[in-house]
Amino acid sequence: MRNHSVVSEFILLGLSADSQIQALLFVLFLVVYLLTLMGNLLLLLVIRADSHLHTPMYFFLGQLSFLDLCHSSVSVPKLLENLLSEKKTISVKGCLAQVFFVFATGGTESCLLAVMAYDRYVAIRSPLLYSQMMNRQLCIGLVWGSWSLAFLDAFINILVALNLDFCEAQNIHHFSCELPSLYPLSCSDVSASFTALLCSSLLHFFGNFLLIFFSYVRILSTILSISSAIGRSKAFSTCSSHLTAVIFFYGSGLLRYLMPNSGSTQELIFSLQYSVVTPMLNPLIYSLKNREVKAAVRRILRKCV
Repeated sequence: MRNHSVVSEFILLGLSADSQIQALLFVLFLVVYLLTLMGNLLLLLVIRADSHLHTPMYFFLGQLSFLDLCHSSVSVPKLLENLLSEKKTISVKGCLAQVFFVFATGGTESCLLAVMAYDRYVAIRSPLLYSQMMNRQLCIGLVWGSWSLAFLDAFINILVALNLDFCEAQNIHHFSCELPSLYPLSCSDVSASFTALLCSSLLHFFGNFLLIFFSYVRILSTILSISSAIGRSKAFSTCSSHLTAVIFFYGSGLLRYLMPNSGSTQELIFSLQYSVVTPMLNPLIYSLKNREVKAAVRRILRKCV
């Protein structure tokens, strides 16, 4: 990375300066991270092991679980390290690398949630043609497109951010590196980076949100056209887990990036929600509310016994 910065490292002030609170937070986030790893790995294993789950919906769900593993692993290990360390520093290059991967994994999840919304629309709108319309080639293409678009977006933003100079200020009022947190520390013009971030947020995140919104408008219209109450309930249950995941991800993510960068408690809570808590909750949302996943787990357990 090209770097003109006088400052060689930043100090992540984190969540608390109290050593006792830091010890409690370390235990809490270690448990959350281990549950995230276990939950998502188990869901991946169940989807791969049970042939009944080899459908487009669970193919995308497996991708979401892998993505949640990546997304949480970008920031949580460094958070845990800083909670135990007296010197809570991160190099400028390390910080920019973390910014890149937070952006890339978060952007991929945004795209994937939009793809999953379209998948639910096709399943409810045309159940008889679902397997033909959402064929394996299309599913793989949509997943690769999600990853490629997000990494391109992250690359453009980090390429512009590499031109920022950091001279004196070192303290980041956050537990991880995010692009908005770096702007107050820069002693150079941040307008180009801010414009790139604003444009990518509008085109990428809000664009995907609009795709999800319009998909659910069509889904709702289709469900209301179903004559039987049982049919409507069954149709809605197929997308309730996805809708819950969308609310958790976009609710906290959008509020974090729409808030002014101040290091406030609310800002830290929203960041924790989408980067630490949501990756842990997603496998619970999709397993506890999904009869097919629970049935697959029972089948695997019977084979093991």
